[in-house]
Amino acid sequence: MIVNISEAKTNLSKLIDKVYHGQKVIIAKNNLPIVEMVVYKPEGTRKFGLLEGKLKVPDDFNDSDLEIEQMFYGKE
Repeated sequence: MIVNISEAKTNLSKLIDKVYHGQKVIIAKNNLPIVEMVVYKPEGTRKFGLLEGKLKVPDDFNDSDLEIEQMFYGKE
């Protein structure tokens, strides 16, 4: 199915439903195919722990810093 841009804007929800159910939809401009609508498929899953053992968090990571506190809250 080929539709022009204005028709695609008007019927976007219907076109998405058609693509979801397996129909091929191409959007054209001046009868020139520009875009093919496809169902989104994630490329892969995230891998957790890629940096495990490669980073060291300092022991004082959560300690407050007087200079930064003064930038935010001013000098007391």
